[in-house]
Amino acid sequence: MELTLADIERLPKTDLHVHLDGSLRLSTMLELADQQGVVLPADNPEGLARALHCGEHTGSLVEYLKAFDTTLEVLQTEDALYRVAYELAEDAAEENVRYIEVRYSPMLHTRGGLRLTTVVEAVLAGLWEAQKDHGIVANVILCGIRNISPESSVEMAQLAVAYKNRGVVGFDLAGAEYDYPAKHHVKAFKLVHNNNIAVTIHAGEAYGPTSVHQAIHVCGAHRIGHGCRLREDGDLLHYVNDHRIALECCPSSNVQTGAVRDLRTHPLKLYHDLGLRVTVNTDNRLITDTTVSRELMLCHTHMGLDREDIHRIIINGFKAAFLPFHQKQTMVRAVSRELSTAARDAGQPGSRRADVNA
Repeated sequence: MELTLADIERLPKTDLHVHLDGSLRLSTMLELADQQGVVLPADNPEGLARALHCGEHTGSLVEYLKAFDTTLEVLQTEDALYRVAYELAEDAAEENVRYIEVRYSPMLHTRGGLRLTTVVEAVLAGLWEAQKDHGIVANVILCGIRNISPESSVEMAQLAVAYKNRGVVGFDLAGAEYDYPAKHHVKAFKLVHNNNIAVTIHAGEAYGPTSVHQAIHVCGAHRIGHGCRLREDGDLLHYVNDHRIALECCPSSNVQTGAVRDLRTHPLKLYHDLGLRVTVNTDNRLITDTTVSRELMLCHTHMGLDREDIHRIIINGFKAAFLPFHQKQTMVRAVSRELSTAARDAGQPGSRRADVNA
C-alpha cells in the first residue's frame, strides 16, 4: 500500500542529525537581520532561499557549507540562539518528531562577544521551553570542527563535559572532511570518552571508508554521520552492522553535497536490507529544504522502502538515541505499539521486524 506524506507525518519520529545553524526559518533570518543590522544577500524569503541554494545540488560538501557563513551572521546573540532553538524544536514537533538531538559548535557563535557558556545555555533554554510547550524531547550534541583546530575541539569537548546531564548528550566532529582527518582531534575524543559521553562523527561523506574506520577505531564513534562510502569496504560494513553502530543517513543532503549521485543510488536501502541500524534525518532543515517526513517519503518513493521498512527505520532512530537505556526502552516500546496500530489501521499486519530488530 502506498504511503502519503500525510501518513508519514502522523507517525512518531526522531531527528538525530540536525544542525542548529542550518535549520532556521527564512522569515526568522530576515527578522533577526533587521533587528541586528545585518545585511543579508536578499531581503525576502524567496531571494534568500536562492542565495543560500536551499535544496539545490551544490556539487561538494565545501560548497554546501558556504551557506552557513550567512546563517551564522544572525546567530551571534543570546536571544537569536534561544529563538532559533525553540523554533527548530517547534517545527520538528509539528511533523510529530518526538525526539531530536540538535547539534552545533558553540565557538561559531562568539563573534559578538558571547561567552561559550552563554551560547550553550541559550540553546538549551530554547529547547527546554519548546519541550514544555510542544512535548518534544530535545537534547544537544556539541561539535568540534575538523578544519579549525584540534585545540578548539578540546575546548568544545570540555563544554560537553561541563554540560553532561544538563541537556548535552553527545560530542561530534563536523566541518570539511577531506584533508582534515578525525585522528588529529583524538585528544578531544579521549576527554569525552573518559567522561562517558556518547560520540558521533561525520564520516564517509566527502571521504572514503578510511574516514569511517578512523572515526570508529581511533576516535571511538558510537554512531556515524552519513557513512555514504561505507559500502566501499565490505569488512568494515559488516563490523558496523555486527556492533550495531547506527548510521545517521541524510538522503537529500547527500545528493546536494555530491556524496551520492541521486536518491536511487543512495546506499541507504542496501544498508537497510543488510540489517544495519539505519536512521533517517534532515541534516539541515533550511539548507537542505526538508523535513524528517519528507526524507522518509523520498525513501518510500525513490528507494522502494515499504511501510514496514519505514516503521523499522523509525524504530532504529529511537534505539540509536543518546538516551539512558530505560528511558530509551520505554520510548521504543511505546512507539512500537503506535506503529503497530498505524499498520493495522492501514489494513496491514503489525511491523514485527521493527519490533524484534536488534
